[in-house]
Amino acid sequence: MSLFSNLSTLFNAEVDKKKPQKPNASSKKRRPRRKPKRRPQKKQAVALSQHELVREATAKAREIIVEAKAEALSIRSKSEREASEEFRKIEGQQQSLDSKLSRVEDKLSTLEQKESNLSKEKQKLVQKQAEIEKERGKIITELEEVSGLTTEEGKQILFSRLEEKLNRQLAAFVREKEEQAQAEANEKVQEILVDAMKHGATDDVPEYTVSVVQLPNEETKGKIIGKAGRNINAFEHRTGVDLDLDMSPTEVRLSCFDPVRRQVARIALERLIKDGRIQPTRIEEVVAKVEKELAKVMLEAGKKLCHDVGVYNLPIELMRMLGKFKYRFSYGQNLIAHTLEETKIGIKIAHELKVDVNIVKMGCLLHDIGKVSEEVEGSHVELGVKIAKRFNLPQPVIDCIAQHHEDEPFSGPEQMVVYIADAISGARPGARYENYEEYVKRLTQLEEIAMQYDMVKQAYAIQAGREVRVLLEPEKSHDDDVTILSTKIRDEIKEKMTYPGTVTVTVIRELRGQQVAK
Repeated sequence: MSLFSNLSTLFNAEVDKKKPQKPNASSKKRRPRRKPKRRPQKKQAVALSQHELVREATAKAREIIVEAKAEALSIRSKSEREASEEFRKIEGQQQSLDSKLSRVEDKLSTLEQKESNLSKEKQKLVQKQAEIEKERGKIITELEEVSGLTTEEGKQILFSRLEEKLNRQLAAFVREKEEQAQAEANEKVQEILVDAMKHGATDDVPEYTVSVVQLPNEETKGKIIGKAGRNINAFEHRTGVDLDLDMSPTEVRLSCFDPVRRQVARIALERLIKDGRIQPTRIEEVVAKVEKELAKVMLEAGKKLCHDVGVYNLPIELMRMLGKFKYRFSYGQNLIAHTLEETKIGIKIAHELKVDVNIVKMGCLLHDIGKVSEEVEGSHVELGVKIAKRFNLPQPVIDCIAQHHEDEPFSGPEQMVVYIADAISGARPGARYENYEEYVKRLTQLEEIAMQYDMVKQAYAIQAGREVRVLLEPEKSHDDDVTILSTKIRDEIKEKMTYPGTVTVTVIRELRGQQVAK
């Protein structure tokens, strides 16, 4: 219907174009009146034009209809081809799905068959296992009757033999690994440590004696005591140092656990003796003056120590505490000498190992700062950590202080270098001396640890407690026990004892045969 309505609209438009337009009022005025004789010709022309228009419109309509039919046929043909292609694709997919479904069904049937076979085989295995367990029980019973041993007794014998075999293998493995590690590391370690110790040589000489003041004569001793002992009482009360006048007629020995106070007392007493005016008021003046001078001396000593090791911009109070090292000794080793030596060794090792030199330098410099703390409760490690935290030092430096005696596990290579440098400086021959009673106690404990094993015949602590030599009874031991026992003794010494440097455990097993020819 829309096609014919369009054709009608087109036809009417063409007719309207051919129709003469009605003249306007103005045109009527301008045009002259036509003659009556021409009117019939005009009507005839209009009729002819309308006929032509109808004929043209009809022809155009036919063309449009033909084109529409052709287009419709084209669209229909195209849609039929597309439908045919889609149908073929669907048929191909359907065939593929049917093929896959068929294969899946075949596999399912195969799996069901296999599952059935496995179930049957499992039942057979269960039956065979039951038969084997039954036969095993019979065999065990027969073996127990033949051997005269129960199952548990047999296990004990087997385990003991297995342990003996494993001990031999373990000892061989330990020896192999130790030899391999020693071959690879011994040369390099010796090179690094010897080079570091060479760079750590210092010129300071540790002081091993107590403070002693020489008197010019015996009369001076009476002046020091004073009337009714007022001078010596005032001196001891002001300085906190005990005076011993009975050791010798011409000397006074100063005794105090604080080396700084002992140094103040020594200088003050020497000045009072030289001045000759020994009285309570004068003692107060001289001691106060010496304390101020010594504070300056300690500050300069602390600055010099920092400058010598290459550490700068430390707080004044911390450098003043380091200056106290000048008058502080550890097992007879002066702390400035020890710190300077240790820091040089640590710096050299840090350079060789490519670790942070600044952390090692600060850790070595401040590792014993707790020994000059004014607090008395707690170990010098704990006090040193408190001081480091009070001055907001970096955490790696605090770890160096906390771990330089292995009180905590090492947190990094820098902390291990500080520990090694401290051990080298403190354990080298001649660096320190110990209290005799503590020394004997340590040697005795070393021998007791070794003697607690039944196979040990004798144990000797030698080289000032740096080596334990253990002799085994050959009848009660094997060659493999040498390596195993040395490891056990070493671990127990590390766990139970505190000692400077290292302790070498040497285990010896020797079988001798001796006969006398007569």
